[in-house]
Parts: sequence; structure tokens; C-alpha cells
Amino acid sequence: MAKRKKGTVGIIGLGIMGGAFAKNLAADGWRVIGFDIEPSRKRAAARTGVEIARDVASLAKIAPTIITSLPSPQALDATVAALTAAKVKRRIIIEASTFTLDDKLRAEAMLRKAGHVVLDCPVSGTGAQAKTRDLVVYASGDTAAIKKSKRLFAGFTRGVYDLGAFGNGSKMKYVANLLVAIHNVASAEAMVLGMKAGLDPQRIFELVTAGVGTSRVFELRAPMMVHNNYEDATMKIKVWQKDLDVIGGYAAKIGCPTPLMSATLPIYSAAMATGHGMHDTAAVCAVLESMAGHRRRSIKKRRTR
Repeated sequence: MAKRKKGTVGIIGLGIMGGAFAKNLAADGWRVIGFDIEPSRKRAAARTGVEIARDVASLAKIAPTIITSLPSPQALDATVAALTAAKVKRRIIIEASTFTLDDKLRAEAMLRKAGHVVLDCPVSGTGAQAKTRDLVVYASGDTAAIKKSKRLFAGFTRGVYDLGAFGNGSKMKYVANLLVAIHNVASAEAMVLGMKAGLDPQRIFELVTAGVGTSRVFELRAPMMVHNNYEDATMKIKVWQKDLDVIGGYAAKIGCPTPLMSATLPIYSAAMATGHGMHDTAAVCAVLESMAGHRRRSIKKRRTR
């Protein structure tokens, strides 16, 4: 006898994060309807048990709850336009991307006018964490809708927090990502100091994680630095640049100085300029190695899958 489905959910955007949401929800017993403009992402999602919709409108007609995980404000605007044009009954739309508050508020206003409830729900965690449901949701908006969606969130995250008014979820994400930006470069800086001093990179990783200097970001990203391999990206530097711009813009708007995050920006820019745009953000280690004039004597490029 087939296992009874927990419900139906639509996911628009099947990239690193959205694809992981879809896969985990399908494994958790949900009927998942997915859509993406990239054929390769649709094929990958279909292999994990996700039904692929022809377009946004056909997805919206089936799914009472829809998660959007999108790469750009332009993709958000296009999705909002398609959902509005679909003229379906009230839907709960969970916007899980990282965008400016203006982008989110514009989307919320248009979808509310079309009769839908929109939640601002960015997630904290990397693509690697998304694969194992090791994510936290910063939810904001209609409290009843958040409460109703908790069973759904449990299928692809380890926790959800209701932060109140729409937009507070994004504000919390900016705080979290500011720390990620700093910790990532700090992790690389520490790894390069140790390697230039003659220490084995694997040993550096083991002993930092055993001591007080560790961080969650170090534990997630330093293994890539150890192996000098950044191709299996859990957050691409090209995408991360967008997030940094969002945080910096918001901080400037409210008059809050961010000297440490600002100090990391040239390192991320150098990573982009030296061909690491499609690599994981851990590739800032390669930038700092170059700045330090450090060359590894025995480099074995291994995937960290």
C-alpha cells in the first residue's frame, strides 16, 4: 500500500537550496511540485521524486502552499507576475530567498492584492546543510500562516522561529550573514597563517575545531580549504556577492557601521576577479594564500563530497 502523502507543496527555484528543500520534502512524505527555468535542475529534481510543473501557473493551481527560492530580484518579480496572472485561490507563499526589504515588500504587496498570504522566511545555513535538513528558518509575517506551515518546515529544516512582522525574517538573515561573511574570511586567514608557518592543513583543522577558536563556519568551510578544492559549492561567490550588497545596503540605510564586514569585501572581490565566481565562498583561502605568497608543496585536489 502506498504511503499516504502529508500534503502538497510547490517549490519555485530548484537550485542548491530549493533543490534540497524539494528532495527532503519528497523524502518526508510530501507531494512536491517543482519548477525551474533550467532543464538540468528540473531533471535532477525529478530523479528525487519531485513532480515537475510545466510553468508557474500550473504549479500554483495544484499547490496550496508554495516556497520560492530564487537567485535574483528579477526572478522574484517574474515569479510574482506569473503567480498573480495565474488567478488561483488564496495560497500561502513562503519567500525563502535573500533580497532587500524593498524587493520583499514589493512582492508581498502585489501578491496580497491578488489574495495570497506571503511569508518572509529566509533560511540560515549552507547548501551542504540544506542537504541534511540542518537549516533554521527566520519566519515573519502572518503568525497563523507560520503556525500552519510548521509541519512543512519540519520536513526540510531543524527549526523555525517566528520573528513577528513581515520583513523581520530578512533583518535577522542580514545579521546572520554578516557573521558568516566575517567568519569565512577569518577562517581562511587562520588557515593560511598556519600553513605559511609550516603546519599541516588537516592538523590545523583538527586542532582549531578541538579548541575555543572554532566556529560553525570554520567547521563547514575549512575542509574545502584543507583540500584546496572549492568546486562543490554550497554557496557560490557570485551569488554571495549579491547577499553582501544587500547587507551593506541595509546597514548603510539605517546608519549602522560594519567595519569588519567591510574589511572582507576586497577579499571576496579578489576571489571574483581571479576566477572563483562559481566556486564556494571558501575559495577566499586561495586569495589569501596568493597574497601571502604561499604555495603548497604537495597539492592533491580532492573533491570534498
